[in-house]
Amino acid sequence: MAGIRDVAKLAGVGVATVSRVLNGSGYVSEETRKKIVQAMEELNYTPNELARQLYHKRSGIIAVLMPDVSHPFFSELVKNIETILYERGYKTMLCDTFKEKNSEKEYLNMLERNIVDGIITGVHSLDVESYQKISKPIVAFDRVLGDRIPVVRVDHKVGGRLAAQMLYESGCRNVLQFHGAKVVTSPSHERHMEFERYMREHGAGVTSVELLWNRFDTQYFKDVTRQVLAGNPDIDGVFGADLLMAYCIKAAYSQGRKVPDDLKLVAYDGTYVTETVTPEITAIEQPVPQIARELVGIICDMIEGKELKDHKVILDVKVKKGATTLNEFAEMAK
Repeated sequence: MAGIRDVAKLAGVGVATVSRVLNGSGYVSEETRKKIVQAMEELNYTPNELARQLYHKRSGIIAVLMPDVSHPFFSELVKNIETILYERGYKTMLCDTFKEKNSEKEYLNMLERNIVDGIITGVHSLDVESYQKISKPIVAFDRVLGDRIPVVRVDHKVGGRLAAQMLYESGCRNVLQFHGAKVVTSPSHERHMEFERYMREHGAGVTSVELLWNRFDTQYFKDVTRQVLAGNPDIDGVFGADLLMAYCIKAAYSQGRKVPDDLKLVAYDGTYVTETVTPEITAIEQPVPQIARELVGIICDMIEGKELKDHKVILDVKVKKGATTLNEFAEMAK
């Protein structure tokens, strides 16, 4: 079986030069790189597919960065992205930044060194400037990384308004909402601003609870919902992400409150979680398969050098009928 030394000998170069081509690091002239790729093909040192990818300066790999893949929404999104990338001829390199603290920076470095062809990112660890320094293919989900980097998101303003309307029309006049950390630059904040605007405009009271930055684990959600509900016994409606609302139901019942009789809920995301609890949770549903298709389509177009039609893709949300609000309004808004 041929080894890296055999490749170097046949190509007439040093082992270190072959290594640089394999790793996508350091400078190698175009003529020398072609010799090395040809030698690898002749010796069957690497699969022909990989050799062709090296020849075209591509790895065939897209890095997907998500905050916590154990979270139902991110898990569903990654599953859809991976499936569509595979159909487009790419492999997925998954990065869970919740477990790997410095991984976001490391994956950007891998993009610079051509180890991956592009990055789909939905994380919020690094500052915008870190992304702006890179001219290679990057597309963001629900995060603003500057005018140059495309972003795919939903119409959060509409989502926030629908959630507020459902709770208000269900009779709620003193509501609470959970929102993400404000240190993050994300369009998702629009849903909470619109939710509060609508409620106050209609004379309802609103309490907003800011969650800790980059915390998506279930234990945190369990603790925070129990504490917040215990500290706000007069609220009659709650708005927040799916898992939070599932734990709100559990906390409410443990504190002697019935859903939806005493407390009404609207979730945001609309994942399978809303269907696994009793009562099923009314939700604002993000179209995960469509989000994944848009993200993959954009990153592939960028890699292939195609001109993008739009750097900002905004998708529609819809109401997913449940039993934690008045069903008549949920049906009407669907």
